[in-house]
Amino acid sequence: MRRTRALLTALLPLAAAGCTVAGNAAAGDGDTVRIVVGYQSKTINTVTAGTLLRSLGAFERRLAGLGRAEGRRYAVVWQDHDTGAPITAQMLAGKIDIGSMGDYPLLINGSRAQAQGGDAATRLVSVTGYNLRGALNSVVVAPGSPARTLRDLKGRTVSTSVGSAGHGTFVQAFRKYGLDATRDVRIENQQPSIGASKLQSGGADGLAQFVAWPGLLVGKGQARVLYDGGDLGVPTFHGVVVREAFADRRPRVLQAFLDAQLDATRHLNAEPLRAAESVAAATGLPVETVYLYNGPAGVATFDTEIRRELRDALAHDVPFLKSIGVLQKPVDLAAFVDDTHITRARARTAPIRPARITGTDEVCGKPVTDPAKAGEVWVRGEARPRPVADPTCLLRTVRSLEGRPIRAAYVPDTANGTRWFADRDVWVEDDGTFKPFTTDEAARRYVAGHDGARIVSYAEAVRRA
Repeated sequence: MRRTRALLTALLPLAAAGCTVAGNAAAGDGDTVRIVVGYQSKTINTVTAGTLLRSLGAFERRLAGLGRAEGRRYAVVWQDHDTGAPITAQMLAGKIDIGSMGDYPLLINGSRAQAQGGDAATRLVSVTGYNLRGALNSVVVAPGSPARTLRDLKGRTVSTSVGSAGHGTFVQAFRKYGLDATRDVRIENQQPSIGASKLQSGGADGLAQFVAWPGLLVGKGQARVLYDGGDLGVPTFHGVVVREAFADRRPRVLQAFLDAQLDATRHLNAEPLRAAESVAAATGLPVETVYLYNGPAGVATFDTEIRRELRDALAHDVPFLKSIGVLQKPVDLAAFVDDTHITRARARTAPIRPARITGTDEVCGKPVTDPAKAGEVWVRGEARPRPVADPTCLLRTVRSLEGRPIRAAYVPDTANGTRWFADRDVWVEDDGTFKPFTTDEAARRYVAGHDGARIVSYAEAVRRA
């Protein structure tokens, strides 16, 4: 329990707010314009508009150039929050100018802002990262839990942050099992860190949360995946929202922010390991967990475009959020979604190219070309993870290391492609090949449909491969 408390303490926000000044002006100087940015440091699908952007100083540099051109000074105040809800509250109060949050909180933001009217209106202006199948959200249980499917949580207690993407994924997935989250389960509305503590103490039977909490707890051996959001098949993403009054009054500042976000996005895709190390250093999260999500072919794809699939997902989510009582007022998506600013910014730069695993698989002796199968093995003491061509080659690589310590091994799920920790996956042997699954349910489903296939332990898979 001491180790658990220490971990959860480390995951509390490192600072409620920080201030850096562009143009070497003192914050509070009468000649200084303050720009307040709300972000979630540990929600690592938002790092290109938050943690990584702040670490790179890209926004400050662009504001310094803008300030010199305009003859004024700008200061950036960074406010760190655990979820999107407090960012929305501060935006509606006119205390945060630009924020980043997940798709469900974005809709709540737009709905509440439109209902309040006046200067409270907000706009969704860019995306930070996404997963088109929904794998950024998961439901996890304690390692020794008897639960094997979401159905096994009926009558139990599940911790989640109501209104978050993690909550929405749980409710939608629960419905697929013919269950009602308002009647068939006890929902505890808690911050992620509190829910993680409850799961480990036995106060909750399941935890439904967003990136990076599932990967963090599973990587630490403190949880296992019961339901992978990738099975839902509904796109999930995080994005940047701005107060409309601020965007209208200071369009060049907003443009500087989006240009800086593009800088951070290019950096992450070009140097994913360096970016993961930077985010880990700033947040206290294990770099192995950050790299799980933000590495090449990771769970998150980083780009800024508000893609058609993501717009459609928002339209799909509105009636769902209304049906569960989270969205109190309707939201006019045509007024809320505004991609004009990011479209202009993207037109001035080269296209964003998401990071991919490339190179040569040294053990299997072949090029790594198939993103649906490629993985990585990160050996302790080596500067970069080794690329592997497919799951079986990953197992052979692990065996070839002859007991050398491995920091992490990453491999995509056979059914839906979710990148996960190889040693936390459920493995199936089928006609001489080995297939990983993030959940026991998915593995058993595969075995039931393939004669001769059987579940094996990770250690046995490594030996037999």
